[in-house]
Amino acid sequence: MTDYCSILLRGVFLFGVLSMGFAAHAGNPPPQALLDQTAKHVSDFLDQFSQVKCTEHVLQEKLSDNGRVEFKDQSDYDYLVILANTGGELTLDESRYEDKDAPHAKNKKKIPLLITNGFATLFLVFHPYYQDSFEFTDEGEEVVTGHPAMKIGFHHIAGTRSPMALMLRGRDYPVELAGMAWVDKKNGNLLRAVADIPGGMDDVGLHSMHSEVKYTAVTFKGSSTAWWMPNEATIEVATQRQHWRNTHRFADYKRFSVDTEEAVKGPTPGADAAAGEQKAYEKPQ
Repeated sequence: MTDYCSILLRGVFLFGVLSMGFAAHAGNPPPQALLDQTAKHVSDFLDQFSQVKCTEHVLQEKLSDNGRVEFKDQSDYDYLVILANTGGELTLDESRYEDKDAPHAKNKKKIPLLITNGFATLFLVFHPYYQDSFEFTDEGEEVVTGHPAMKIGFHHIAGTRSPMALMLRGRDYPVELAGMAWVDKKNGNLLRAVADIPGGMDDVGLHSMHSEVKYTAVTFKGSSTAWWMPNEATIEVATQRQHWRNTHRFADYKRFSVDTEEAVKGPTPGADAAAGEQKAYEKPQ
């Protein structure tokens, strides 16, 4: 395997170690009403998530065999996600612009590190587009940040569409994802989620992977509704010879809208069709 790899959610998203050994089919199915409520929240959340931007702080670390940090790098980004539904297929495109003026953006060393993008959208497991690709189990209850939550185990069904893929040497490898989600019993909000790849993917060099995403309530200016947005994500990936850990923190969420205007030019001599111009305007709120 090369010195780095990419693990992404469909449409652009990366994860990455430490097998936690989630048990498949360990409990009874969770209440369908709660799954339906969570699916609706995820669908509504995607609409909101596509209308906000935030600051993303990324810490990339390369670890030794004993877990000590050998190298690390920090970056800051302006971050946003754009939702698209093309031909009935859900895609999420991630846009990240690095802040070149940040103090740690200067004099960076060129060290091979794990690139992780899109893991914050682990909630796609509960989206109606992917929900039939997973088996869900009731794993008990637990209080998370003061919220009574149901622990819902999820395990990908082989042969169905997966929201995650390992990208290696220009090729995508579907991932058999399994994990646990903490869902607010009162309203179906996703509070926390962890996931890994049971057994790893040693045939392509991925020994183990683990990701944990925490969500926090965000209230936008002029609104009384709180939306649970990604707050922090920790991703670890181990291959036969390498071990990485990335930590992503999201802050300063702001809502914005994008208006698109399209102007069609008149025909030009020798041209068979009119040319089009498109302009997009961002309106911070």
